[in-house]
Parts: sequence; structure tokens; C-alpha cells
Amino acid sequence: MKNSLYITVIVLLVQFLKAQQLPQYTQYMLNDLAINPAVAGKDIFADVRSNNRYQWSGLTDAPRTYMLTLHSPLKNRNMGLGTQIYTDIVGPTRRIGISLAYAYHIKIAEKTKLALGISAGIQQWGIDGHKLILHDAGDDNLLTQYQTKTVPDFGAGLYVHNEKWYVGFSAPQLYQSPIKLYNEGDNKGTLVRHFILNGAYKFDVSSDFKIEPSFLVKYANPAPLEIDFGARVIYQEQVWLGLGYRHNDAIAALVGFMYKNYLMIGYSYDFTTSNLKKYSSGTHELMLGLRFSKQQSKSWADDVETK
Repeated sequence: MKNSLYITVIVLLVQFLKAQQLPQYTQYMLNDLAINPAVAGKDIFADVRSNNRYQWSGLTDAPRTYMLTLHSPLKNRNMGLGTQIYTDIVGPTRRIGISLAYAYHIKIAEKTKLALGISAGIQQWGIDGHKLILHDAGDDNLLTQYQTKTVPDFGAGLYVHNEKWYVGFSAPQLYQSPIKLYNEGDNKGTLVRHFILNGAYKFDVSSDFKIEPSFLVKYANPAPLEIDFGARVIYQEQVWLGLGYRHNDAIAALVGFMYKNYLMIGYSYDFTTSNLKKYSSGTHELMLGLRFSKQQSKSWADDVETK
């Protein structure tokens, strides 16, 4: 089935370019559950985050990613549960997924914990035939079909953390599920196993200012190593400005605000430095977050009473 083979190859090239089946985030330091299941339940509050990324503005059918995460500690605070729901769109392809995360936190020092986490879920891969152009004539029915394939997805990670710093290591898509989008033809696509190392340290500059450098290293065979690093200047734990650099890809500017320790808004803009800068005006990313805790609920109730 020559045409199906050609279409499959093109799609796999789009999806597996640099082996980046997983979307990248400039604000990775603000939503680490998106890359590591061991983060689930690390705080004393429930946490909801939403990342919305519009990559390479100006290019037709450029990548778009929408991610929603939720995690919370359980009653004894030694364990945490989390979930993430996401949609990743690249050209004619779409990836939709949901996964559940479980983490167990072990105290290894007075203020430091080690967390071990696992995740399990499903991914649905799809191709919109209306957006495909056949290389050879014939089999035009492919152009009117929306092909989908649902596969299992598993991951694992560990996370060492305290109030000042954290280091995490995770392996998303640990099981390389085969992706056979067409019943005929040579379909050799699979989920690609990734390895991610990330971390950050918060330095106290004064009573009001802190500086938090962070890094992320991602590897997926046979792609080259991807390296992100940057830093945020944080004022009174409420306002921050930052810069980031992604090797051979982009320089980023970040800004954010935390309102009353429960509502977080973050925005970043990537200035493309690769050859795509000739065609793209850059990348926008918006992050929204909410925290829920007993202390927060009490403060809300007090606010209502005072009114």
C-alpha cells in the first residue's frame, strides 16, 4: 500500500522530528508534574495548573499544546495522587492523552524528602486525512478519513525536594507502545522513551528578593540532547521576571504574578534562534494555576465575613 506507507512516513517524520513526541514547555519550572509523576502530592495543598503553548507563530498548522494538571497529597501526606490531561496538535496530527500519577514521599533529612512516582494512562493519536496530500495518485479515500490509534502509556520518576531546591529524574513513555495508524503498509512507529533531568535552587538575595536558576535536560534516542536553562528573579514570592535559553532553538523571556498565594499567572515568549526565525515570529505560552488548602479556605471565609 504505497500511498499509506508514504503518508505514514511523512506523519512519523513530523511527529518524531528530533524525537520530540512530548511537547516542550518554557515554563517547565512552574509545572513539574507535567514531566514527572513523583511530584504528585509534594505540597500541603491541592494544585491545579494549565499550560497553553502556541509554538512558532506565523507558520501554518504550527504546534499547539494544551495541558491541565492536578495533584494533591493524601491525608497522611506520605502519598500523593495526580492527573494530567493534554492535547498536542502538529499539522494534520493530534495527540490526546490522560494519565494518573501516584507518588510516595520518604523523609530522608529534616526538611528534605525523596519521592518515587509512577504514572499510567492512554494516548490517542490521530491524523486528519483532509490535510494530507498524496505523493502518488490513487487511494483518495485516505483524504476523507480521520485515522486514530489508542495506545497505553506508562512512566516513572523520582524527585528529591525541600523548600530551597529540588532535583527530578523521570522517564515518560517508558513502555514504547507501537503506533499502527494504518492496517496495511509498514507501520513501525512507537512511543519514544524519554529521559528528563531537571532541577532548581532558590537563593535568598535579601528579605524581599530571591533568585532561582533552573535547568532541564531531555534525551530521546536517536535525537541529540536538549538542554534548557534559565533563572527567575522573584520579589516577595509574588512577582517574577526571568530569562531562559534552549540550545539551538530559542531565547525566552518570562513574567509572572502570584495573587494571595493561591492564584498564579505566568507568561513567556520565545524568540526563535533556529532557522525557523525566518518564518516564525516566536512562541507564546500562558500558564494559570490555583492552589487549594484548609488555610486558603479559611482566609476566603474570613474575607467573606469582613465584607
